[in-house]
This record gives sequence, structure tokens and C-alpha cells, in this order.
Amino acid sequence: MSDVVVDAIVPEPAVVFAPLTLRQAFPVWLRIACLSFGGPAGQIALMHRVLVDEKGWIEEDAYLRALNFCTLLPGPEAQQLATYVGWKMHGVRGGLVAGGLFILPGALVILVLSLLYAYAADLGPVAAAFLGVKGAVLAIVVEALLRVSRRALNAPVKWLIAGAAFLGLFVLGLPFPLIIAAAALAGTLLAARRPEALRLKPPLADAASPPSLKGLAVRAGRTVLVWAAIWAAPMLLILLTLGPHHVLFEIGAFFSKLAMVTFGGAYAVLSYMAQEAVQTHGWLRAREMVDGLGLAETTPGPLILVTEYVGFLAAFRAPAPFTPLVAGLLGALVTLWVTFAPCFLWIFAGAPFIERLEHARRLQGAPAAITVAVVGVIANLTLWFGLHVHCCRPSRPWAFSASRFARPEIQPHPQDPPARRPRPPPLTPTYLAVR
Repeated sequence: MSDVVVDAIVPEPAVVFAPLTLRQAFPVWLRIACLSFGGPAGQIALMHRVLVDEKGWIEEDAYLRALNFCTLLPGPEAQQLATYVGWKMHGVRGGLVAGGLFILPGALVILVLSLLYAYAADLGPVAAAFLGVKGAVLAIVVEALLRVSRRALNAPVKWLIAGAAFLGLFVLGLPFPLIIAAAALAGTLLAARRPEALRLKPPLADAASPPSLKGLAVRAGRTVLVWAAIWAAPMLLILLTLGPHHVLFEIGAFFSKLAMVTFGGAYAVLSYMAQEAVQTHGWLRAREMVDGLGLAETTPGPLILVTEYVGFLAAFRAPAPFTPLVAGLLGALVTLWVTFAPCFLWIFAGAPFIERLEHARRLQGAPAAITVAVVGVIANLTLWFGLHVHCCRPSRPWAFSASRFARPEIQPHPQDPPARRPRPPPLTPTYLAVR
């Protein structure tokens, strides 16, 4: 890609942090990608140790400003932070390498595990292994709830926001995007009128004046147009060749929408994704959703890679006109594309404005309130997972209905409602081709 084309896609940074080539930085980004276990907290700590302490590629203050900016965005903040640092060092090529490598190892592992799950999940030893995974997943989600609560709930109004988010999901069954939008609006209003209620930090007294907006808006608009076209390209191809009712188009449309509301990390959006994937679309069963989270927890990379598992199984079980294997691979690829292409769009379009974040207190209010609402969202997720891991299951991800204040609709099982699940064919060369 020529320098002219690259510059047209996204503005290049004015200053780089380290006098080294992208070829020299490549093995470092690969090492970070392969070691990025432990969720966003562990991944951000790993990058801080390597990029700030060991390599000195970015200043501490710049790293924290970039992290604050990434928490404003939908999507995995650790992957977006890597993309930003790569962009800051080597322009758009550096951003693509750093952000792409952060995804690649985990995506490959999830693909292999999804394939194994599709063909062998019903076998005794594999089923027994996933029974243990379910309990571990529940413990991980509970730990995430406690960790986020300790950090986020440090003011009375924050407890109110978290409680309202939980009740909205668990009792009223409100859509997840509505919860996030309401929290963002509440945070913006509080930041404007009573910023002390959210315990927002004031702008630094010695902070430099924000960069001028002249020229940035035009180039950012160009970046949005180019990356929106990149984001939409496979969806247009699927629409023209397979139609709007094919499972690949449904997968792409759903995860494109999900990519725009993934504030607060993967845990925050999992209950919404589970509701849609299990009950609305019937792509997989509730217990299989828990298994997918367990797979994602054991692999490097962002936890939102669980979407690849869902996309693979959804296409694998409704493969026409492809074979199940080919359809599953296409489903995984489409899911990855529409999940992570927006992450590059947000960073490449918004990175030139990052210095203005310290001077925009109202913008700080929205992510602060969203972080608090995420506590209630994760509490809802914890209950939903707990009911499915143990001896009962709710008919919805929330247990109560606003129209009938009754006891939770819980039924004994051993069997969940079946997903669209044809018996997988044998792995032979014949099945690698389109029917």
C-alpha cells in the first residue's frame, strides 16, 4: 500500500515514540499477542510493562491518556490500545500490525476449539470436560463482578445507576443498548451539572491546550467513510450472492450491531448476545453459550472472541448451500470481520482527537456512568449463567416479567431446548468443497 493511499485512509501521527522500524517492532507485538491472557486487566498490565517499562516506546502519561480514550469506545479496550500505540509509532501500518496480531493467535485457537466442539461435544470425555468448564466460567464471572464493583461503586449515585441497570435487565427485560444509552445520557448530564457526584477528576492544571480542530474533522470524516466501506464490504457481497435471509447475513448484521454497543467490555454484552443467539435466532443452546465463554477464557486475546465461536456454530448448523465445515469457517470469518473492523475505525478516526479528551469533562461523564451500569449488567449475567450451570434454567435471561410479577420461570432439565443442530458429517476431503 503506497504512502498516499495510507495517508488517505487515516491521518498519520505527528510524532513517533521510538526510533525503530515496524519490522523490529513486529516480534514484540507478536509476543504480547501470545501472552495476552487474563482479560483486559491482565492485557493492559502486560502492555504497560512491555511498552512503557521495558521498551520505553510510549510515555506513562500518554499511555494513560490513550487508555482513557479507549474506554470511551465500544469494543475491546486492550486491543484498541495496542492499535493506538502501533498507530502512534508507525502510522496506519503499525496500527494494523499491532491490533491485528493482538487478535490473531486467539482467533486461530478459538477456530480450532470451535471445530472440535462442533464435531465432538457430544462425546463422553469432551462433555465431561466442559462440565468442569461451566463451573469455572461461573467463578470467573463472579470474580469479574466483585472486581469491577470494588473499583466502580465509590459514590451513592453510582450504586443507584448500577441497581437501575440490573433491574432494567433482570426484572423489566429492557434491551442492553437502551441500558447503555440511558447510562451514557445520565453520565453526561451529571458531568455537566454535578461532576462531583461521579467523582470525575478535574483537568490537569498544567495540561497543554487541546490541538486545533482545523483539518482534523475533514480527515477523520474521510477515515470513517473508508473504514465504513471496509466494514460493510463482506455484508454487501453476502447480500448480493446469498440474500438477506441467509445465516451468514444474519450473523454479520447481528455482530455489526453488537460491535457498536460493546461498551464496558465483553462481560457487559454477553447476556445480550446470549439472549439473541439462544432465544431469538436459535443458533445454539444456553449451555453451549457458557461453554463458548469457557473456551474464550482459556485463549489469548480479547474475550469478545467468543463471538467467533457463536458465528462458527450458527453457520455450521445452517450450512446450505455450503458444507457445514465451509459454512462454519465462513461464519467465523464474517464474525471476526464485522466485530473488529469497527475497532480499527474507532481508533483511526478518533486517535487524532485524543489530546482533547482531557479537556472534555462531559465526555468523561458518559464512560464513567457506563462503567457503573456495567456492574448491574454483569450481575444479571452472573445470575443467568448460574441458573444454567446448575439444576434449573430460566425461560429468559432475566427471571421476572414486568407484566406478570411472578416467581422466576424455572424448569428442571436435563435437556435444554435444541438449537438448529444437524448431525455433523465426517471430516473427509469431499466435505471441504461446496455442494
